[in-house]
Order: sequence, then C-alpha cells, then structure tokens
Amino acid sequence: MAKPGILGRSSVPRSNEGMRIIFSAVVGVMLGYLFGISFPTVNITKLHFPSSIVSYIEDRNSGITTQTLLNHAWTSAASHKKNNSVSNPDEIPKIYVPTNPKGAETLPPGIVVSETDLYLRRLWGEPSEDLTSQPKYLVTFTVGYSQKANIDAAVKKFSENFTIMLFHYDGRTTEWDEFEWSKRAIHVSVRKQTKWWYAKRFLHPDVVARYDYIFIWDEDLSVEHFNAEAYIKLVRKHGLEISQPGLEPDKGLTWQMTKRRGDQEVHKVTEERPGWCTDPHLPPCAAFVEIMATVFSRDAWRCVWHMIQNDLVHGWGLDFALRKCVEPAHEKIGVVDSQWIIHQVIPSLGNQGKAENGKAPGEGVRARCRQEWGIFQTRLADAEKAYYLEHGITPPKSTGA
Repeated sequence: MAKPGILGRSSVPRSNEGMRIIFSAVVGVMLGYLFGISFPTVNITKLHFPSSIVSYIEDRNSGITTQTLLNHAWTSAASHKKNNSVSNPDEIPKIYVPTNPKGAETLPPGIVVSETDLYLRRLWGEPSEDLTSQPKYLVTFTVGYSQKANIDAAVKKFSENFTIMLFHYDGRTTEWDEFEWSKRAIHVSVRKQTKWWYAKRFLHPDVVARYDYIFIWDEDLSVEHFNAEAYIKLVRKHGLEISQPGLEPDKGLTWQMTKRRGDQEVHKVTEERPGWCTDPHLPPCAAFVEIMATVFSRDAWRCVWHMIQNDLVHGWGLDFALRKCVEPAHEKIGVVDSQWIIHQVIPSLGNQGKAENGKAPGEGVRARCRQEWGIFQTRLADAEKAYYLEHGITPPKSTGA
C-alpha cells in the first residue's frame, strides 16, 4: 500500500513543471506575434531584449505579468529607434518646407518651379539651346477662320517680342498655316467658347508670368493706326496697369471714355452723359476701359484672373470692376489715344449661338450677355457686403461694379 502513495505525491510536481513549460512557450509565441505587428519598422536583428525578459524566460518562477513585459519591450524598442535615428548615417531625413507652394511642401525648394511659360521647345538637342528669343509680351485673339484677313493684318503689328496665341471658337486650326507666323503661334481650339472662357482656363497668372503685358483682344479690330511696340512705351511712360487703344470716334463706339482724342497721348478721365458719374474717379468717367481690346500688366492680370467667373463667359460687367485690381484706379487705368484702332462690330461670335423660339442665334447670345452682367454685379456686391459684415464694417451704399 506504500508504493501507490509515493507515486501519487510525485505526480504533482511533474504536472506543475509541464504547465510552466507550456506557459512559457505560449508567452513566447504571443510576444513574437505582438512584436511583429507593433514594430513593423524595427529590424528584428537589431532589436535587443532587456535582460529582464531573458531572465523571465529562463526563470519560470518569475512573477512578471505579460502586460509589464510588453510595456518594457515597447519602451526599449522606441528608445532604440530614437537613438538609431540620431546615430544612423544611412537614414534619409524628411523634407518639409511650409513656404513652398501648396502641395509641394515635401519637395526641396531648389526643384520647385511654380511658374511656367508659353515658349515653344524642341524635341531634340540641348534644352539650354532651345530658345533663340524669349518674348516679353503676349497677345491673344479669339478667332474664327472667316476673320483670317483681319487677324493676319493685326498680327503683323506685333513684333517678335510678342508671343501670338489664337483661341479658335470654330474648330478650324490647320487652315491658318497658310500664314507663316501661324506656324510659330500657340493654337487652342474649343468650339463655341468666348475669350474670357479661354482666358480663365489657359491664361492662369502662373502660366503667363514671363510676360510684362498681356493683350486680350477681339478679332474684329482694324489696326492700321496701331503699333504694338510704341503702345508699350506709352503704357510704361504713363504708368498704366490696365489700358486699351483709343477707338475711332465714328464707328463701334459705346462709351465716351474710350473715344480717341487726337490732341494727346493718353487720357484717363472723361465726361460721360449728364448724371452718369456721381464720382468723377469712378466708371464710366474714369478707371474704365472696355473689354474688346484690353491690355493688362502682369500684376493687374493676376488680380483680374481671379475675378473672372467660370460660368460667366462673356465678361459683361467685368470692365466696370477692373478698378478693383489697381490702386489708385483713376490713375492706372487709361486709354492710349496716339495708338488707336477701329472696332468693326462684326457679330461673328454671335453667329455661333443657337436659334431658339424663332429668334436668330445672335439674339440669344446678346440676351445671355445682358443676363451675365446682372449676375456679375449681384455677385460682386454680395461678396463685398459679406466681407464688410464679417469684419464688423458697415457696407458702403454702393460697392459693386
């Protein structure tokens, strides 16, 4: 009877010993798994466990809990990573430059090119040898092929200092290659669009930043008495940021401000119809040019571009609001009299409209123009009013276009 008793007592320690072995194995597996998902950036060959962990595995009677063990391992790995980032010469430091353009903060400033140009480049050779000249001015015309003779005459008034850009509203582009200058011009073709639609989408200030002045002209302008280089000299001389050539008094004249005066180089004020100008420094008596043959300085265009609306493509009302972009507007907006043009008033773009309800295509286009003027005035007035109220300022009686 004695032997069974001895066997019963000796089986208990052996059972406890087996449980400790199993427990240690389970903990080891759990630790390996947890380390793997918690520290994916730590190189396991460089991860040195503290001696307490090694002691715990070796000493199966240790009282350290699993949570304590994990906390200790996390602290050790984080400390190792921190020390390694300082001492490891192979680790590439992060780049972040908050003064870079938005979206380019992670680029080194030396590689950031925030502006571009419309200069044509070759497909071969050294890039540094591509440009034989770098025009300082840009002139754009919104054209249909039926006005090719008009545009040919106009382009010839602009020297090689000008980049020529044609916006084609009728989809016809290759035919223009009958003119030698057309082969060097920039052609953009989208059917049935206006010049302000084109300008908003293709003349971003960062795209035309290389040009001192940007001419945005219609196609129905006679330029017999106009020279572009002489015009630029007068604009600089008189400090005009926004300007236009004077208009021949006998044709295509809407406003007295744009009427050519034969006895001076430039004028900036006029006398419109009685009662039209409550302030002699405001449109249409001053700080005003029309939008048919407008010329912008680089800085003025940067402001005007942001004021052009995406959906108001005719630009009506914009001429009354141009003054918002220069200060003082009555001194920096003017008409160049000694370089003048004739507005031929050819409704070719109007013919691109659609005949509806028995009305001719041009009638619908004209109605859209008038509607856009009202919409633009309302938007500008509402935007200014909202700004004043947000800043605790009583809005002026009239702030719109």
